[in-house]
Amino acid sequence: KVTELVLDNCRSSNGEIEGLNDSFKELEFLSMANVELTSLAKLPTLSKLRKLELSDNIISGGLEVLAERCPNLTYLNLSGNKIKDLGTVEALQNLKNLKSLDLFNCEITNLEDYRDSIFELLQQITYLDGFDQEDNEAPDSEDDDDEEGDEEDDDEDEDEAGPPGEYEEEDDEDDGGSELGEGEEEEE
Repeated sequence: KVTELVLDNCRSSNGEIEGLNDSFKELEFLSMANVELTSLAKLPTLSKLRKLELSDNIISGGLEVLAERCPNLTYLNLSGNKIKDLGTVEALQNLKNLKSLDLFNCEITNLEDYRDSIFELLQQITYLDGFDQEDNEAPDSEDDDDEEGDEEDDDEDEDEAGPPGEYEEEDDEDDGGSELGEGEEEEE
């Protein structure tokens, strides 16, 4: 009944993670970041999987396996892999529910017109590397918090603390309280 599984930094052997098999039928989120994965050939069938995190591996192709074994993926992170050309990514066209794809730090991002080409090739996706076609950031995506999102999180924390005016009022109240305290002492 496991729905989320994080195997980050585990070492794969021969392209598979020991123990990860078809028995994980309910899996909706799987993270295998930095596991030295070279291929997805041994990925089990995970029909309920919606979010797949494969960043910082050595994957260079074979992405067609995803459409066969994880047909309901909506989010796929392949950042930091060895993906070089559009032909490799073309295999993701069969992932009809895919909305967000991350190829950050892959060689493919150096191609001229990279973003336009990917959006044209994969018309089902809304977000590429955390941004839509108009460069709007993906809403509350946990993964963006690790990268560019940190600055925004800091801003949010400042906003939550409230405008400076609130602090001044609190200070005034404190001053008022201490004045009363002094006044009371004098009366005694």
